[in-house]
Amino acid sequence: MARRRKGRSVDGILVLDKPPGKSSNGAMVTARAIYNASKAGHTGALDPLATGVLPVCFGEATKFSQYLLDADKEYRSHFIFGQKTDTGDAEGAILADVDASNLTAAELETQIAKLRGDILQVPPMYSALKREGKPLYELARKGITVERPARPVTIREFELESFTPGPLARAVVRVRCSKGTYIRSLAEDLGAAIGCGGHVAILRRLQAGPFMEAQSVSIEALQALRDAEDFDGLDALLLPITDALGHIPQLSLGETAAHYLMQGQPVQVAAAPTSGMVVLLSEEQKFLGIGEILDDGRVTPRRLLSTV
Repeated sequence: MARRRKGRSVDGILVLDKPPGKSSNGAMVTARAIYNASKAGHTGALDPLATGVLPVCFGEATKFSQYLLDADKEYRSHFIFGQKTDTGDAEGAILADVDASNLTAAELETQIAKLRGDILQVPPMYSALKREGKPLYELARKGITVERPARPVTIREFELESFTPGPLARAVVRVRCSKGTYIRSLAEDLGAAIGCGGHVAILRRLQAGPFMEAQSVSIEALQALRDAEDFDGLDALLLPITDALGHIPQLSLGETAAHYLMQGQPVQVAAAPTSGMVVLLSEEQKFLGIGEILDDGRVTPRRLLSTV
């Protein structure tokens, strides 16, 4: 007999402001417990050191989390030049100290410009990427380093917001990038190019896909609502699933087409685009799920809500 899942049936997306010192999974588990939600998952991990926008999907929204994982991200970070650490951030052991007093903002701007656009980036050893089923960070903690193939990423914006010179120079940067980009690797690559080493001291995510820092809610604010047993207040913070899918064209279905599509059958829709993914809506503009246009022009379901 199947085990019944405990907790409330909650659907929607919470834009969580992840606190420092907590893993993304740990922050998600805390939010799920506050909501007493039966099902939850996060989209796009942040390092424990990092803070900021972490979309958490509850219930039916977990089916569509991939569309947030694939989305662009934006960060503000403090880079320190003059020190190289084994993790690429301030939590790691210092591997080298080099006086960065000669570094200027102009030189840093020159090196930053080389990292804009489509680049190849080697993921850090301290990452959750897996090698033969084991996360790289587990190998790194044992002192094992393995080859990591460079991966293509896109740095859409990389701006130097401020610079403070000194033996340990500090730069505040803002980066907008594609999925899979490691900000720690950008700091390390800059430090290597300059010749004095570099690492991330502070990292905050400002945006993940369509979700902005201004929409984010702290765990403390959520806990205050839970302490007051204000579940209506908690649920009011959840955003609809369609907010994550604004970049996908919408397609309204007639009653008959919607019926057959919800049974898993492809349907012909006159107004459908010629190709690609579509957000499926009923005649009443209720969200039904995600579909894809087949070569013959029919719409086939890819991800559907369990109940509409």
